[in-house]
This record gives sequence, C-alpha cells and structure tokens, in this order.
Amino acid sequence: MNVIFLTLSHVLSVSERGIYADLMRKFRDNGHKVYMVTSSERRFGIETSLKDTDGVQLLNVKTLNIQKTNVVEKGIGTLLIESQYKQAIKKYLKDVKFDLILYTTPPITLTNVVKYLTKKNPDAVTYLLLKDIFPQNAVDLGMFGTDSLFYKYFRRTEKELYAVSDYVGCMSPANVEYLKRHNPDISPDTVEVAPNSLELVDMKPLDKNVLRKKYGLPTDRPILIYGGNLGKPQGIDYLLRCLDANKGRPDCHFLIIGNGTEYPKIEAWYEANKGGNVTLMQRLPKEDYDDLVRSCDVGLIFLDHRFTIPNYPSRLLSYLENKMPVIAATDVNTDIGSIAEENGYGLCCESREVNDFTACVNDMIAHPDKMREMGERGFEFLKENYVTDVTYGRIMAHVIK
Repeated sequence: MNVIFLTLSHVLSVSERGIYADLMRKFRDNGHKVYMVTSSERRFGIETSLKDTDGVQLLNVKTLNIQKTNVVEKGIGTLLIESQYKQAIKKYLKDVKFDLILYTTPPITLTNVVKYLTKKNPDAVTYLLLKDIFPQNAVDLGMFGTDSLFYKYFRRTEKELYAVSDYVGCMSPANVEYLKRHNPDISPDTVEVAPNSLELVDMKPLDKNVLRKKYGLPTDRPILIYGGNLGKPQGIDYLLRCLDANKGRPDCHFLIIGNGTEYPKIEAWYEANKGGNVTLMQRLPKEDYDDLVRSCDVGLIFLDHRFTIPNYPSRLLSYLENKMPVIAATDVNTDIGSIAEENGYGLCCESREVNDFTACVNDMIAHPDKMREMGERGFEFLKENYVTDVTYGRIMAHVIK
C-alpha cells in the first residue's frame, strides 16, 4: 500500500524519535511504501527536495517560518503552505498512486492539497489526525474574535477540511466530543480516538546523579520538569506565578526547558531570580532532552485556563515513558489531567489559582513511594493506550476491511 503523510513538522529522518516519525516507521515496517511531505522552514536553510531516507520517501518543502516566529510571518506562511505543498507534490510525486492519505492539523490550510490528491486517487482513504483545533484556539487566546474576517475565513477552511476527510482521529475522548458537538455536519461514525503515540524502545542504563551534575542540577531532592514549547498556549504568566510562589523552597527543584515566543519573558524572570530552586534551559537535541527527562521525577504540563478546546500535549508521552507521574495545570475543558487522576498516574488543577498548583506539588513530593507507584501506573497506561500499535491499528481498520 502507498501512504502519503502531510505534516507541518520538520522531519529529517524516520529514525528520529517523535509521534510522526514513530508512526511512519510503523507503516514502513509493516511493508507499506511511505511518502512523507514535511515543512522545511526557511530558518533551516534546506531547499525543496525528495530523497529516500531510511526506507521512506521524504519530500521536504521549503516554507516560511511557521512555528516559533512572529504572528505576521506565521500567518502568511500558513496561507502559503497549501500552494507550496501542492506544487512540490505535483513536481516530485505526480506519478505515484496512493491508497491512504494521512494529514495533520496544524495547519488547517491543506484542504486543496487533499482534494488534489483525492482527485488523482479516487479510491484512497483520507484520514485527518487532529492535533489542533483552529481557529477556536486563537479565539480562546484573544488573538481575534469570532466576528473577524480571520475567524470566518479559517472556520470555513476548517469545515472544508473535515468535509474532505473520510475519518478524523482525535487525541482524546474530550476531543471527539468537542468535534461532534461543534461540527454537527460530521458523521459521528467517522470520528474516533487515534491518540498521540510512540514506539517503546529499550533504554540504555543511566546514572541520574551524573547527568544532574552535568547540567548543574541538585541530586538531593526531586526535580519537577516542564519540557516543550514555551508559547501563549502554555499560559506562561501562570507558570511564572507558580514558580514565584515556590521559589526558594528546599524540598524540590523546578527545571524549565524549551523555546518559543514566550521564552524571553521566562528568561527575564529567571535572570531576576537566579540562585533559587529553578533552572531554565533552552531546547536541547532530542536525545539529550530524553536523557535529561529520565533524570527527573515529576513531569509538568501547563495550558492556558482560557482554552475552550481540549488540548492534549504530546509531551505527556515522554513523562509516562520514563515512569514519571504528572501534574497538569490546565483549563477545565481538556481531559489530560482528569485521565491522569482517574488512572492513578497524576494530579491536576485549573491554571488559575497558584495555591492549587502548590497543593499538587506538596501532595506529590510528600509521598515518595506513592510518586514512584504513580510513575509505574503511567507507564502501564502508556503501553496499553499510547503506543504506535494503537494508532496504526485505528487507521488501518478503515483501509483493510
């Protein structure tokens, strides 16, 4: 079977670890011919090209900067990506017949690319992996209102993308219910949970204390880590209020690592509060980051309390893989925290009151044995629900009948 996968993510090889590389490896390893169309933002300096990489045909398409950039370039780049992808596919893959057309959000502006592919491949199954519900997320964060031309254009585009999709795979049950409730034109039978997932690998032995010393981290107390994007969706003002309220306490240490549009704000706070129990680091290479996560004790998840859409950050996977319990400070609409509590691998609170977050921290670190037990439960939950076998099986059930 020939599979084409359209994604905004920058992927250089399916040998990398990541939710999309892991899933495409699963397709490849099951005997399918895989074609990945990925974005190479101009900051990477890579021209549009097609090459065979680790048994996968990788079509890198040069685009404007779309992630971790200013709003103007992000907006223009998002609008242009459809024509750029379509042009690249026409040039490099025009003679390939596809059986399965996979694509993700963001962005939502791939509708015409999918239509072009379905016209050439009328028997192909189209499957949307919904990772972002736009434009409502932008409305939630106050970027524009529902009466604006931006919203009306993107909402129409969003509906068109759903209409061209035979199936929609969502990250969690709350995502499924949200999509059905707000898009009654979608047949309920075509919407399902196809979660963020990874391929489990054998971990090499790691001396946590050696690694902690390498990065100047304490070895005598639990470390709570937040790793990933540092942008507006993460509710950085609340995160900083939480750090401010807990700085200086001797019973735990906070590690914030990543990059994004709000990084300078965090850096300014950090420079003004150096010497406490907080360490700030910029994004590390994936392998180094994975090792650093393994040396920590509790994973943190932050989401802006204004969200009405149920986000489900993929950083949860690395926490669970490393048998770490989680603390999720989020809006009330996502189910990432409630699922963690219901299955015994985490605690959650709304990202409004700092005292609620502090109470979660106090409860977590006061019971080391319980903390380790929660980590084990999270790992078991991951094995049952968030591995690539699950997501691959959900998709393939619609292709092979």
